Amino acid sequence: MTKIYDCIIIGAGHNGLVAAAYLARQGKKVLVLERRAIVGGSVVTESFGENFQADSIYAGGTLRPDIIKDLGLDTSEKNTRSTRPPFISLQADGNHLILDAESIKRISEKDAARWPEFVRFMNKAAYILDAAYATIMPRLSTLPRLPMNFGIREGYGLLELGLELRLAGRKDMLNFIRALPMTAQELAEEYFESEIVKAAIASVAIHGSTLGTMSAGTGYTLIHNWLNRGGLANINVGKAGEITQTLANAVKSFGGEIRTEAEVANIKVENQIAKGVVLANGEEISANQILSSADPKHTLLKLVGAQDLPPEFIWHTQSIKMRGSVAKVHLQTNGEHGIPAGTVVLAPSIKYLERAYDAAKYGEISEKPYLEVTTSGNVVSIHFQFAPYQLKTGDWRLDGKKVEKFAIVALSEYFPNLQSLISNSHVITPLDLETTYGLAEGDLNHGQLMLDQFLFMRPIPGWSNHKTPIDNLYLCGSGVHGGGGVSGAAGRNVVKVLK
Repeated sequence: MTKIYDCIIIGAGHNGLVAAAYLARQGKKVLVLERRAIVGGSVVTESFGENFQADSIYAGGTLRPDIIKDLGLDTSEKNTRSTRPPFISLQADGNHLILDAESIKRISEKDAARWPEFVRFMNKAAYILDAAYATIMPRLSTLPRLPMNFGIREGYGLLELGLELRLAGRKDMLNFIRALPMTAQELAEEYFESEIVKAAIASVAIHGSTLGTMSAGTGYTLIHNWLNRGGLANINVGKAGEITQTLANAVKSFGGEIRTEAEVANIKVENQIAKGVVLANGEEISANQILSSADPKHTLLKLVGAQDLPPEFIWHTQSIKMRGSVAKVHLQTNGEHGIPAGTVVLAPSIKYLERAYDAAKYGEISEKPYLEVTTSGNVVSIHFQFAPYQLKTGDWRLDGKKVEKFAIVALSEYFPNLQSLISNSHVITPLDLETTYGLAEGDLNHGQLMLDQFLFMRPIPGWSNHKTPIDNLYLCGSGVHGGGGVSGAAGRNVVKVLK
């Protein structure tokens, strides 16, 4: 007899695993299907050789605290936010700047005095954004007389969000709304005068996005990244894989199943209703509900196909902006590289960061890139921007070494002995992000985090509540509202929508 599951989750990234764990805990028959041989998606720790292990894409991370509590996860991340690693801006004289009030004082007494208020506001802004991300965004109606189209449950969610905004205080709420469309440069200038301090803060706003520090809406991305990190610096560096492995263990402990090396080729649709999936090997598996943690474009245009979707919906889906421009360079050293522990950024000025972005606008790899560097034991991991997926000239099958060269040259200006200490390296290009890790166009967020692609507009206008035109097919990856980065919010939220 063919087994019919209550829910099939496509993709064992952290959002898919979060959704699977919640559903399995409810007693549902859950099956997670993962294309790769390991779980984790882009939140994974891998070995690239003997004594050469690193967080492949995201440098550590953490799930939302309520997810950890709800699922009873026993992880080392529980108390990490109270013991934050430093966030350090590289300086040419070797006297690198730690971003805290005491260290900033040597550059600017005024900036040091303003630092506590900036941190307070950012924490409050992150709190407000978190409340918005926890709220299921109702669908925008296509009927002119009905600007909204939602039921009592969704309306109650908006009511709760409104209450959270009122409790935030009028001043902070207005400043939060005002900050969203600002540029990162403008937001930093509201508090600080030092170019070094402003640039270091602004660099976090463009992390993972194809935007410059002078781009509108980077005020929003700064708050978004601050929320996911709990501040400026990455946490749990070297432990990204532990997050998703803990989730996978939770899924299994609740009775869910996980199958690796099980690539979904297409979603079975009959009369606009999702009935199951077909694997690449031809195997068919039936389920009452299908949840996809793959990006919306891949899910809807490839796994479903245009023949089962309305023309206008297809057009909107095709128009989702991806535009990845991130590469990763992992270096195996003897451990004596001299790079300080914490999150280290190469962001000497706002103009420097903007010029790095300029290269991506013209389809070129930044020769003077924005770098964010973390270390784990003997391994140095470099987040490299900008390296556009769409190159004007060249081929990512050949140009990975360019990224490695530019990254090492840039870092060697601050750590002259670095190059001589490297024994092995591994480069992950935007093409690798797509082909190996399933990130279309190398976009870490399954769609750029932009003002026209968030809240009611994510993933596309009119479809912000995880549902699709196909009944019983839901989206739960980073490309939906609440997604982007490591948090698990999208996987948690979709469970609220399921009947």
